[in-house]
Amino acid sequence: MTPAARLQTSIEILDAIAAAAREGGAPADAIFAEAMRARRYAGSKDRRAIRAHVYDAIRAARSAPASGRAAMLALVDVQPDLAALFDGSGYGPAPITDDEARAETGLAAGALIDLFDALVGEDEHEAMLARAPLDLRANRIKSSQGDLSHLFPDGEAIPGAPDGWRLPPETAAVQHPGYAEGRFEVQDAASQYASAALDTAAGQAIVDLCAGGGGKTLAIASLTGNDAEILACDTNRARLQQLQPRAERAGATRVETRLLNPGQERAMLDDWQGRADRVFVDAPCSGSGTWRRSPELRWRLTPARLDRHRADQAKLIDIGADLVAPGGKLLYAVCSIITREGRAQVDDFLNRHPGWTADAGYLPEGIGRAAGAGFLLTPGHDGCDGFFLARLTSPC
Repeated sequence: MTPAARLQTSIEILDAIAAAAREGGAPADAIFAEAMRARRYAGSKDRRAIRAHVYDAIRAARSAPASGRAAMLALVDVQPDLAALFDGSGYGPAPITDDEARAETGLAAGALIDLFDALVGEDEHEAMLARAPLDLRANRIKSSQGDLSHLFPDGEAIPGAPDGWRLPPETAAVQHPGYAEGRFEVQDAASQYASAALDTAAGQAIVDLCAGGGGKTLAIASLTGNDAEILACDTNRARLQQLQPRAERAGATRVETRLLNPGQERAMLDDWQGRADRVFVDAPCSGSGTWRRSPELRWRLTPARLDRHRADQAKLIDIGADLVAPGGKLLYAVCSIITREGRAQVDDFLNRHPGWTADAGYLPEGIGRAAGAGFLLTPGHDGCDGFFLARLTSPC
């Protein structure tokens, strides 16, 4: 493909991504993958160039643009060399005219920025859209951070994460034989900090209430040396089904999965009521802390969607609290930097549940900042995804 043809393809893919963002359709990665399958003639260099154009344009546009061309024109203002590719050639985009509209640029719409936690200032904005590194977590059942340093000598240790190893963005770590052998998982440092903050130990009974594909479930199994009873739950069958083969690869033999029906979670967890030593509630949220990885999420968040997330979070933290044994602990976590999903959500929980208390001092030194009854991690301050977490102890 010519450089101009690559740019035109990028514009067409951006059209589809913007439409999906407005309509609640497929995520950008899925749309990009499907577009590349439809263009099998595109070589690896073409795919890399197109992907770079697409994601650079997404990062440039603060909200869903009117068209992919409008997003790309906003990128031209940042990368002026691209203007020459609007040459009107057979497979290239039409020349730029003086009166063409451009997408608005910036981190996000002002109304969305107003929702951020007070700790997230303008000094954080650039880091929130920068390309994220690739973080690995050594699986203690089979490996160690030292092993990762030998497998990937170009990496570096992640501060405060004894199992963590950081590599440059888009490193093909999953192609390494060590991944198939279960020696490590790809996991951002924020998730590693959160898993460790649960304060697990061998012999405990542990529930991961919103397990999804099981990233944090496997981190818990690693931290407990495969010597804890772990129940991993979710209402999404497709995501939960990913966990069992991952657990087998990791050697995590004490993980049980349980698919829950929405609205029937309490009844389906009746055998765990008041029994768990630890409960992890990694609740569904806006994903505002993960814009480095999924920048199109800025285009998707609406007040209605945020309200739905808030309601789900409150429901799930209450369900999780019912599972905790007297004196046990619950860790509430969201990959969000929005106050209503973080500190405000935990304040509401503590008001609803007299006797529960918020813990302190469970993050590595220098990691996170106090945010109400919990802690906030941010890309600029902590070098990881944005994350709010709070560890809560039930009354004895």
